[in-house]
Amino acid sequence: MSDTDTRDPTSLRTPIVAVLGHVDHGKTSLLDKIRGSAVIEGEAGAITQHIGATAVPLSVISSIAGELVDPDDFDLPGLLFIDTPGHHSFTTLRSRGGALADIAILVVDVNDGFQPQTLEALDILKRSQTPFIVAANKIDTVPGWNPTEDAPITRTYEDQSDRVRSRLDESLYEIIGNLSEEGFSADLYWRVQNFQRNVGVVPVSAMTGEGVPDLLAVMMGLSQRYMKEEMEIDVAGPGVGTVLEVKEEKGFGTTIDTVMYDGTIRTDDTIVVGGMNDPIVTDVRALLQPRPLAEIRTENRFEKVDEVGAAAGIKVAAPDLADAMAGAPVRVVRDRDREEVIREVEAELADIAVDTADEGVVVKADTLGSLEAMADALSEAEVPIVRAEVGDVAPRDVSVASTADDPKEQVILGFSVDVLPDAERRAEDDDVRIFTDDVIYQLIEEYEEYVEGIERAQQDTILKNITRPARFRVLPDHTFRQSDPAVVGVEVNSGTLRNNAFVVNFENNEPERVGQIKGIQEQGEDVDEARAGERVSVAIDGPTVGRQVKEDDELWTEIPEKHAKILEQELASEIPADELEALNMYLEKRRKRDPFWGK
Repeated sequence: MSDTDTRDPTSLRTPIVAVLGHVDHGKTSLLDKIRGSAVIEGEAGAITQHIGATAVPLSVISSIAGELVDPDDFDLPGLLFIDTPGHHSFTTLRSRGGALADIAILVVDVNDGFQPQTLEALDILKRSQTPFIVAANKIDTVPGWNPTEDAPITRTYEDQSDRVRSRLDESLYEIIGNLSEEGFSADLYWRVQNFQRNVGVVPVSAMTGEGVPDLLAVMMGLSQRYMKEEMEIDVAGPGVGTVLEVKEEKGFGTTIDTVMYDGTIRTDDTIVVGGMNDPIVTDVRALLQPRPLAEIRTENRFEKVDEVGAAAGIKVAAPDLADAMAGAPVRVVRDRDREEVIREVEAELADIAVDTADEGVVVKADTLGSLEAMADALSEAEVPIVRAEVGDVAPRDVSVASTADDPKEQVILGFSVDVLPDAERRAEDDDVRIFTDDVIYQLIEEYEEYVEGIERAQQDTILKNITRPARFRVLPDHTFRQSDPAVVGVEVNSGTLRNNAFVVNFENNEPERVGQIKGIQEQGEDVDEARAGERVSVAIDGPTVGRQVKEDDELWTEIPEKHAKILEQELASEIPADELEALNMYLEKRRKRDPFWGK
């Protein structure tokens, strides 16, 4: 900064940490352990509970991590952990240009390894380019493990028997191998030289606290080394944040739980919030934070504060917030031009806007971020979207889905949302299918299986109603009746000969209709069709044997041009090889006279 520069000096904010991983792998337990250790290590008040987040200051991190973290080595004030673990909160949390979380912990159970939500979390981390470390949790469940409460992993690892170490190594290297398969170079954190190129794996136990010192040390080290510039903010500037949740709060009406990642928000500030339709412009009535743990009363859980600086989680009470969206931007106007701030919010929402088509499925998600993740995944799966919104599945969504012409699109895909009872009833009445799931790719797989089922049923129906190709020969000495109808013995050379099919004879590649099959018998029994290789007797209404039809003639089922087109272009893989052979021979004959026939 030059001597003439009179701007306020910047301040370093707390890095924001998200915790992701598969259900039951210990995300919440790990957060609880960090919080619990912080409460024990730091005297009362050292740890501050925010709305939707917990701030753990550097002094407390240093107490927990011991010799692994020397406070003198760090400028950053600590870490802010988002309390709602999982990709739900991670996709909610977005800021300009991507994920709001500066760094993430991916929790993997050493026993279970990679699971569906692990892969989903990795996909989200990849898309948002968020640096992360892997917490290989539940090391205490390795058979024979000898725990040392709250010890660094390097020390407690050395205390184990060779057999226990070997078992743990096996699990850890399987996780490292899985990461490699997903495109991430990884190793045990103490072997990683460059954390920008390699993912550090930290073995931990949320139960015993082993490895938690290492985890915090790596988080602080990574943040200090690679993110210091990004943590520089103008503390006094107008606040910028993201809506975590929209909640009704007794005595305050609709409020927004918000994570502020830049500047300051104050009571009476005018704010612009992303809404369902247009940005909401409103004035802050109250800023609420949880009371200190010792003072919490259910009827009075919050205390009012005058202002909050980044990074912090805060509940904002203001009028007209009913249409606010989880994941939407929040910006303080203060001394800026209001219209300019509205344009910025609109631009940020436009970045997240989902491209919709004239036809497609209806998509609902719990937050803007997860809506965006759903849209990306559906785009990759080539599934068009007609409408995409944040919120539970409501009757109006069913109305939109029910207007689709294609049954494959009379569908609603809901990610991490509820289905309102009215919508469920209406969906049953309107024949609309609703799929819900908490894992994006599982939701899409369920839908794709449903589509496959519909397509199979459609093809079966088409195959039943379409004229199938057949080439057959009139057998010599097998004329049982000359006419009205002619009854002859035939052999089916290729294809499927069906009752009621019209029969043609090709003369110089010109098909001439000779009659219609009015009955097929096999060994005296009436049948509906005869397949390649079978000999049957057929009644053909129209010709006289010896005139229009002669013994040893090669005859064909007449295929309407429209049917030939469907068979060649859509059903070629669905019909038997001999039937396809008959079709191709038939097309070859027709196209000698008209090259575009059936195209």
